[in-house]
Amino acid sequence: MHVFSLEREQQWDPRRHVEKILGKIAGGDVTVACWEPGQISPYHCHPNATEIYFCFSGGGTMRTPQETVAVTPGSFVVHPPGEVHEYANGPERTLLFRVRYGTDMQTRHMDWRGNPTFKQSAQDAEYYRQNPQP
Repeated sequence: MHVFSLEREQQWDPRRHVEKILGKIAGGDVTVACWEPGQISPYHCHPNATEIYFCFSGGGTMRTPQETVAVTPGSFVVHPPGEVHEYANGPERTLLFRVRYGTDMQTRHMDWRGNPTFKQSAQDAEYYRQNPQP
C-alpha cells in the first residue's frame, strides 16, 4: 500500500509548474503537479504511456488536437498513449494528481506556447514527422 497527502506534498514555483513524483509503482508513477496562475505545459505526448490527471483544486483547460475541455475540481482527464495534449492553468493555484503507466514514460514535445525560448529537439521533430497528428 502507498499513501500520500497531496496537501502535504504540494510545492510551488512562480517560474514553472512543479511535478513532484511521489512514488514509482509497478509500470508507472504517481505525481503531485502544482500550477501557479497562467502557467502552461508544453504541448506534448507520451508515446508509450497513459497519463491521467485528477483536479484536486483550482483548474484550467486541457487541449488536444481535437478539443479543449475545462478542468475543474473533481474532474479527471485520461490521455491514451501518443495523444498530444497541453494543460493551461486558470487564474488561481491548481493542484493536480497525475498517474502515468506504460512501457516507457518518455515525453515528446511538439511546442510550448508558455515558453517563448522553447526549441523543439531534432528527435522530437522526427517523432512528429513519423507520427503526424490529426
